[in-house]
Amino acid sequence: MKVTIKGYTGVAVWKWVANDDTCGICRMPFDSCCNDCKYPGDDCPLVWGQCSHCFHMHCIMKWVNGHQKSNQSCPMCRQAWKIKEK
Repeated sequence: MKVTIKGYTGVAVWKWVANDDTCGICRMPFDSCCNDCKYPGDDCPLVWGQCSHCFHMHCIMKWVNGHQKSNQSCPMCRQAWKIKEK
């Protein structure tokens, strides 16, 4: 028996590897994007804090910049918000 392949269609899937499935601020899934973006992925990246909580970059920047300079804390655990160094 001889088999001839006439075409091939590849399918790929990506997923953020985060400690949760949704952003704690906008409640949108990490596989989609925040309310400010049109496309998920590199246009709407995730940011992890030193406390290990993860958010869309745009969501946490709005959260931190929207509060007083002395009250820049994680919305989940209220620890001081600092981006986790890799």
